[in-house]
Amino acid sequence: MAPGGSVGLIARDRVDTLGEGLFWSAREGKLYWTDILGRRINRLSPATGQVESWETTDVVGWIIERAEGGFLAGIGRSIAQVAFDPFTIDILAQIPGQTEATRVNDAAADPQGRLWLGTMPFSCDVPTGAFWRFDGTVTRADAAPYTIPNGPAIDPKGRFLLHTDSAMGVIFRYPLEDGVLGARTPFVVFEDDWGSPDGMTFDAEGCLWVACWGASCVTRFSPEGVPLRRIALPASQISNCVFGGANLDRMYVTSAANGVEEEHGGALFEVDPGCRGVPAFLSGN
Repeated sequence: MAPGGSVGLIARDRVDTLGEGLFWSAREGKLYWTDILGRRINRLSPATGQVESWETTDVVGWIIERAEGGFLAGIGRSIAQVAFDPFTIDILAQIPGQTEATRVNDAAADPQGRLWLGTMPFSCDVPTGAFWRFDGTVTRADAAPYTIPNGPAIDPKGRFLLHTDSAMGVIFRYPLEDGVLGARTPFVVFEDDWGSPDGMTFDAEGCLWVACWGASCVTRFSPEGVPLRRIALPASQISNCVFGGANLDRMYVTSAANGVEEEHGGALFEVDPGCRGVPAFLSGN
């Protein structure tokens, strides 16, 4: 695979215990992301370098902008409406069948504004998690159990959805039609030295970028699932990636400090990916 581009470190006064949930707001020109275990939502204003942070009432897996304004976030075992300036949290829906041993993880919206999200055990070692759809009502989208549901990434044309169980090391592909998932098939099976597939995003050329937990990199895969390019990062636990900037030609990458002793664990990185992304889908809920 070809080597990657330049990597920069976003200056701030803290690191993330478990950085995740990246979302680029084109409307605001700002980057949002979460610290799941640190129970915080963060916001970067690239124009000024200012980083703001708000403490949440429980673990927070993701944040996604709403088409009508404001944001939704996965908090604890629920889906909540979130506003800033002032900061408020209003619970919209509880995810069924969850216990204190489980939590939300990653999520994405599709072109119709539906949300696709995972729940998982805090222990990260038993298949008690699940994959859900939220369109005003929370519905289980896939009968398969999950240990660490991650991704998801929606094809820019809405034809299919990619999702992974990081514990299995497999990215699955689901046909997507009228809000219903078809049968899942393996799209990429990670080799031992690739790390574990975590957060994902598409670029404008239809290629998939994957945060490789445990492998200190993000990797670009072709539309057929062939690895094309790897960008090395100075942290081992790489958790998510998203395109941002006015031209969607910057990539922001989260990492985790939990369980590691390394200088840049839990840092937020800015990468020159050498390509552009596609605008994020907004929640219609």
